[in-house]
Amino acid sequence: MARYLDPKNDLVFKKIFGGHPLLLMDFLNALLPLPDDGLIVSLSYLPPEQIPIVPPENRRGIVDVKCTDQRGRVFIVEMQMYWTPSFFNRMLFNASQAFVMQLDPGEEYKLLQPVYALGIINAVFEQSDDWYHHYKIVNIENTHRTIDGLQFVFIELPKFRAANPTAKKVRALWLRFLSEVKGELEPPAELLGYPPIHEALTISKEAAFTRAELAAYQSVMMAISNEKSIVTDSIELGIEKGIEISRQAGREEGRQDEKLAIAKNLLAVMDDAAIADMTGLAPDMVWQLRGEVAPKPDKP
Repeated sequence: MARYLDPKNDLVFKKIFGGHPLLLMDFLNALLPLPDDGLIVSLSYLPPEQIPIVPPENRRGIVDVKCTDQRGRVFIVEMQMYWTPSFFNRMLFNASQAFVMQLDPGEEYKLLQPVYALGIINAVFEQSDDWYHHYKIVNIENTHRTIDGLQFVFIELPKFRAANPTAKKVRALWLRFLSEVKGELEPPAELLGYPPIHEALTISKEAAFTRAELAAYQSVMMAISNEKSIVTDSIELGIEKGIEISRQAGREEGRQDEKLAIAKNLLAVMDDAAIADMTGLAPDMVWQLRGEVAPKPDKP
């Protein structure tokens, strides 16, 4: 029986969508809100010099593919294996960079083409039943009026269900491929019966990977698992200490001390902006906390 590798893994995802433009084209046409007369009919991958420059950070768990189509539109695909509060900002940064980098010095703004950013998150980040989130620049009072240029789609993969009535057929098939394929389970007949996904399944078979690639695959999966544990343990530890402080102190003072305790325990695994967003503390207060816990230099 064939064994399949998880297509959400960096190595597998890029082998499927980063090296097979027809599969990526079908995938994007299915998942993005493109009009019937605006579907992608051909695409090419962006050369390295046109890929947005991302600030140094831990890239484990992040998959990205960037390409352009026959109209010059730019598409960015990222898949986040676990949720981080900075995800939206990173997607906005990448999309904005891609929009700006279309022009060389002296070229006219009319040459700019829209940028679509697709973020698939293998985690739940919003407490609602919605799993497909489409954002674009709209007029607040007249939402039918829009500014073309940047559009974002975020998909919460764990919320998606195969029988979801709001999902288009091909979109549902691709999301089932990402959600269900892994290990020795035989893929459902619906996936095998759709030619592009059948090809993607063939590519994701363990037998199609070299020993070096399989070692890299396991390394990525272990790193993702470790990072999830670090973040989860830190949050749980912070909450426990915050609750203990809250019980001992006054009600209002306890709430503030709880936030501070949580923030201190997150300093090692998150940046200041993410901690402020999670705890509700002011950014300058988080910055002060980081100064308090930092080791003081020895006196000369």
